[in-house]
Amino acid sequence: MKKIWQKDDLATNILVNNFTVGKDLDFDERLAKYDVKGSMAHCKMLAETGIISQEESEQMLSVLNVILEKIEDGSFEIDKDAEDIHSQVEAILIEELGDTGKKIHTARSRNDQVLLDIKLYLLDEIREITALTDEFFQILIQLADQHKNVLLPGYTHLQIAMPSSFGLWFGAYAEALLDDVEMLFSVKNIINKNPLGSAAGYGSSFPINRESTTYNLGFQSMNYNSVYAQMTRGKSEKMLAMSMATLAGTLGKFAYDVCLYLNQNFDFISFPKEFTTGSSIMPHKKNPDIFELVRARCNRIQSLPNELILLTNNLPSGYHRDVQLTKEILFPAIDSLKECLEILSYTLPNIKVKDGILEDEKYKYLFSVEKINEEVKSGSSFRDAYVKIGQEIENNVFEFEPGNLEHTHQGSIGNLCLDKIEYQFNKLKNKLLG
Repeated sequence: MKKIWQKDDLATNILVNNFTVGKDLDFDERLAKYDVKGSMAHCKMLAETGIISQEESEQMLSVLNVILEKIEDGSFEIDKDAEDIHSQVEAILIEELGDTGKKIHTARSRNDQVLLDIKLYLLDEIREITALTDEFFQILIQLADQHKNVLLPGYTHLQIAMPSSFGLWFGAYAEALLDDVEMLFSVKNIINKNPLGSAAGYGSSFPINRESTTYNLGFQSMNYNSVYAQMTRGKSEKMLAMSMATLAGTLGKFAYDVCLYLNQNFDFISFPKEFTTGSSIMPHKKNPDIFELVRARCNRIQSLPNELILLTNNLPSGYHRDVQLTKEILFPAIDSLKECLEILSYTLPNIKVKDGILEDEKYKYLFSVEKINEEVKSGSSFRDAYVKIGQEIENNVFEFEPGNLEHTHQGSIGNLCLDKIEYQFNKLKNKLLG
C-alpha cells in the first residue's frame, strides 16, 4: 500500500520499511476502533465549520460506520501492507469515495491521530483495570468480614510480633487497592483531555472547532496548547505505567504473602489441589505456581515506568519517532496486569484459612504487648511494665492467657472499618467507570 506521505511511486526500501514500521501493526488492531471514532468526530467537525460539505461528511461517515461495524464484529483485518491503521482507514475512504475520501486528513496529522487513539484506548483500559480491581476488592472485603475473628501471627522483620487476624490481613490489601484506584483516577483525569486538532504539534490554519470533537469523543476537557498536546505522547503512557506499577506492587506483595503462608512451616492457609502444581520427582509437592507467577509478572510491571522514562526523558518538545516504542512496552503489560487480577479473583474465593493457629506454644510471645498493656491498666507506667515483662520472657517464666482480645480502635483487629474502606472504594470506582 502506498504511504500517505509518498509524493511519487518510488517504493520505500523493504528493510527500512520493516524497521520503521516495527511491531506497530500488531498493536494497531487495538487502536482501530478509536481511529475510526476519531475520524468520525473529525469529519463531523469539518462539516460544522464549513471546511467540507455536509454531503461529503455524510458520505465519509457512512463508510466509517461500515468500517467500525466490521471492527466490532471481528471481521476487520489489518492490511499487512499498510504502514499503520491510520493509513488503512484513509485508503478505504479513498477507495470508496475517491476525491471526497482524500479530504478526511484536512486539518489533521497522524501525530494527533495516534495521540487521540492511544488516549481513547488507555481510558478504556483504565475502566477495564478498575472493573477487575473492583472484583478482587469485593472478594477481599468479603473474606475479611468472614474471617475477622480468626487470629493470625503478625510479623515485623519476619519475626513474630503481635496478634493479627485474617480479617486484618485481607482488609489491608482491600485498603491498598483503594489507594491504587485513587491513583488510577488521577491518571484518568490527566489523560482524559482531547489532543485532536493539535495536528503535527502546531495547530492548523483552518478554523476548526476543537470543542466539537472534545464533546463528540466524550473527553472531559482538551489539551489546549498544541505543543503540549504533542508532549503528552509518552507522558500519558508513563503516568498510566506508574499507576499500574503501584497496583502491581499491591498484587505482588499479596502473592508473596500467599506463598509464605502456604509454606508448611507457616501452614496458615491452603487451596484445593487443582490450584497448585506438582513436582516431577517429589510426589508430595503442592507448589503455588499461580502466585509465584503473579509475583514475577507484577515485578516486571513495576519496571515499566523506568523503561518509559529512559525512552522519553531525553527528547525535546515536538514529535519524535522514539515514542512509537511506547506501545510495545505498555500494551502487553496492560494485558499481563489484567490477567493477574483475573487469576487472583478466580482462585482467592477457594482459599481455606486455618483456625486456632495462635494456640501453638511458639506464638505465646505474640501476647507480650497485651500483658504489658494489662500492667499499665493496673497502674504501672508503660516503661516499667515493658521491663517487667521483658525480664519474664528472658527468664522463661512469661505466661499469658489470651482469651478475647479487646482491640476497639479504628483499624485494629476488633474494628476493621471495612464499611468505611468499601464506601471510599465504591465512590472512586463509580467515578472511574462512569
